[in-house]
Amino acid sequence: MSGAPDTDVWLRLSLTPGVGNASLLRLLTAFGSPEAVLSSGRGALAQHLSSAQIDALKAGPDAVEFDAARAWLGQPGNHLVTLADPDYPKPLLEIADPPALLYGKGRRELLGAPGLGIVGSRNATPQGLRDAEAFAQALSDAGLTIVSGLALGIDAAAHRGGLAGAGASIAIVGTGLDRVYPARNKALAHQLAERGLIVSEFPLGTAPLPGHFPRRNRIISGLSRGVLVVEAAPDSGSLITARVAAEQGREVFAIPGSIHSPLARGCHALIKQGAKLVESAADILDELAWTTRLAPPQLADASAHSPADPVLEALDGAPTTLDTLVQRTGLTLDTLSAKLLTLELEGHIASLPGGRYQKLH
Repeated sequence: MSGAPDTDVWLRLSLTPGVGNASLLRLLTAFGSPEAVLSSGRGALAQHLSSAQIDALKAGPDAVEFDAARAWLGQPGNHLVTLADPDYPKPLLEIADPPALLYGKGRRELLGAPGLGIVGSRNATPQGLRDAEAFAQALSDAGLTIVSGLALGIDAAAHRGGLAGAGASIAIVGTGLDRVYPARNKALAHQLAERGLIVSEFPLGTAPLPGHFPRRNRIISGLSRGVLVVEAAPDSGSLITARVAAEQGREVFAIPGSIHSPLARGCHALIKQGAKLVESAADILDELAWTTRLAPPQLADASAHSPADPVLEALDGAPTTLDTLVQRTGLTLDTLSAKLLTLELEGHIASLPGGRYQKLH
């Protein structure tokens, strides 16, 4: 892609200092193409830009920044998707301020896949992390691409679940794609670049400034059929994403929690405001009228092609306690709890009062 004329002209326009996305959209609407913008005279541009912006546009972008972007786009797996491209995601065209262009690293075709956003607290509880990962995997198995923001906590768990399922995951970030923020998610970012997709509207070198993350959130919800909030404090950024999703006409889902948990209050507030209360991935799929199911490898004709699930094998039809299941399976309590939650979300088992579980037939 490096050196492609169409790419170059989009880069020249988008890398102009002081010309942000709102200005880009105004210019593209008025002139029709970046070529027409760049070739227009000062008089025509003055209807849409300040004098300083016109000076910057005529001067062109910083040569080092421009050459670095071209070199980055020449590397395998790196992309630039613009409003003029046929594979620009159509759901983003429905929102009020679609990004004029997107930098992508990974599987570009995922931009056209149906998505489901999952967001929540960076300081999530262990149960919240298990819920996010299990919901994400079940929804990924149903054919939805999990969209989140690569933050610590719920976001990271959602990405892991999306990659573990039959589908995939997209991370929308608030920095340039030549850096990973937060650094603790570096390994996860590499997995997403290899098996999923990382996307940003910000140029290379962009630092993680606070104002970038609310802008990133509109893309998370814009790419998604709906947004699930797993855990959130009343003043969290996740509630901003949920609000934007509702404004964009997307479904909003929330998992309820204990009335004593600060991280449940944001979800409870959303439910009071009309968000759908969900207890399983099936609740979300039903609300979306989603009929597609991708058979995950471990469940596809399990009797003929793969060994039976050890937890299902340990459930003999009668209600069984956790202690008994630990003894029968040899799994640790944490691993067993995660597997039980996944099996429950997939409809294979039911949890009963007293911490017991039963296999469903």
